[in-house]
Amino acid sequence: MSEESLDTLSPEERAQKIQSLREMITNAEKTIQSAKSMLLQVEGKKKVGRKRKVDDSDGTVVEGVFDGQVMIGADGKQYPVPANYASKSKLVEGDVLKLTITPDSTFIYKQIGPAPRKNAIGIISQDERGHYYVVTEGKPYKVLLASITYFRAEPGDEVAVVIPRDKNASWAVIESILSRADNAIAPFVAPQRQHSQKPKTPAQQDTPTWSSDIRDIEEEIKA
Repeated sequence: MSEESLDTLSPEERAQKIQSLREMITNAEKTIQSAKSMLLQVEGKKKVGRKRKVDDSDGTVVEGVFDGQVMIGADGKQYPVPANYASKSKLVEGDVLKLTITPDSTFIYKQIGPAPRKNAIGIISQDERGHYYVVTEGKPYKVLLASITYFRAEPGDEVAVVIPRDKNASWAVIESILSRADNAIAPFVAPQRQHSQKPKTPAQQDTPTWSSDIRDIEEEIKA
């Protein structure tokens, strides 16, 4: 329809025309969306949306301090912290954590107040009960078994650890293995036996010890 013909339309006809064009645009958008969905299905892809963030209103929130093994909540209760999470996140004693307990009883931790830290070098040790610890700066520090397992640490290994800087802590976090303990035992080598007798001459070495007896027998036969 030309611009001149549009000018000749009455107000009622113009309104109907506008409504018709709006419907055409809406139908075209629906067709495009349907085509996109079909294309994703053909390509084997799924429509991915953003992950829903956990809101504080979705569960109970408790803040507390990590003591090296568990979180001591502000309510005085102890809350278990997964050892793998604490080990991989390198949580140190004194870190402030926020725990969100969702309606389905899922525990979600977040570090909100890292404690001041420092690095040190220590040696892995093990007591008579099988508990592992790290000796550094003249003091033994307990370490999580998950860290020992992850790094395959053994007593005598030299390790880099992270410990609280301004706290008289009891726990350390293993950061890496610096060197493995040398537990190999050198094989025992028996000393060579010393002989006091004189070395044999070349003639003696080439002649068997029983050759002189044979010569004596031959001479007796000839006689």
